[in-house]
Amino acid sequence: MKQMTQVILLLALGVALPSCVTKKKFAAMETDLKRQMEATNKQLGDCGRNLNECNNKLGLAMQERDKLATTLQIRQEQLEDLKTQLADCKAQRDKQLTQVGNLTVLSQSASDNIKETLSQLEKKDKYIHLLQAAKTKADSINLALAVNLKGVLKEGLDDTDVEVKVDKTVVFVNLSDKMLFQSGSANLTSKANDVLAKIAQIVESRPELEVMVEGYTDNVPIKNTCMVDNWDLSVKRSTAVVRALQKSHGIDPNRLIAAGRGEYNTLASNATPDGRATNRRTRIIILPKIDQFYDLLNPAMAPK
Repeated sequence: MKQMTQVILLLALGVALPSCVTKKKFAAMETDLKRQMEATNKQLGDCGRNLNECNNKLGLAMQERDKLATTLQIRQEQLEDLKTQLADCKAQRDKQLTQVGNLTVLSQSASDNIKETLSQLEKKDKYIHLLQAAKTKADSINLALAVNLKGVLKEGLDDTDVEVKVDKTVVFVNLSDKMLFQSGSANLTSKANDVLAKIAQIVESRPELEVMVEGYTDNVPIKNTCMVDNWDLSVKRSTAVVRALQKSHGIDPNRLIAAGRGEYNTLASNATPDGRATNRRTRIIILPKIDQFYDLLNPAMAPK
């Protein structure tokens, strides 16, 4: 503003005193005036830019203000929700305190009944753990027994002639009839005695187990001077194996059981030769003695 005033005064002097100012001085004054006008224009431009920058900053500030206002509103709504939740929690707490207060007035008889029920549940829980422990123990024993049997039977035998399996609480060995017996008879082969010797080796090391021998046949009828029918054949074959385990391999006969299953409880169809060959078998079952099995289930016999 001060510079503008100076410019106006100079112009006035230039008009009033034309005769007193030489051309040279007038040109100098004119040049100086131009410089001052350019400086003034530059200042005006700077002021304009500053004004635009201030307007931009003001716009950003207003946007930030609007964002803060929105955030504040959201926080207030959240605060209201939390207050509502707190009120619900307090109401729930008061309700639970009331229920607890009601429980405290239960009669002594009801309290005794609750204690008795809890005691019974605890006993049942212990018995369940006992059963689980017994099953785990039996599974471990059977697994070890099956591994031992497979180990002694794997050499010199065809996989189709012998099968070792664990089924529930027992281990059994399926032996084909062609390996154990002469066709249509209960006479053991020389190979049968070799196989039975290996099985007896394992059985002898486990005196706490019993051995059941089951004979099976196909459904082809048999009748001769020695055999009446397939029932007779299956029984005589199981008896022959039991007798060999006792007399030839030294197994205590008190641990041996002989059973004949005849042509029933088949594994395959008897309509084909392969199916009939599968059904003609002798099964040796190694199982815990009944009294020892029940000892496992008796809570009084459980380790303390």
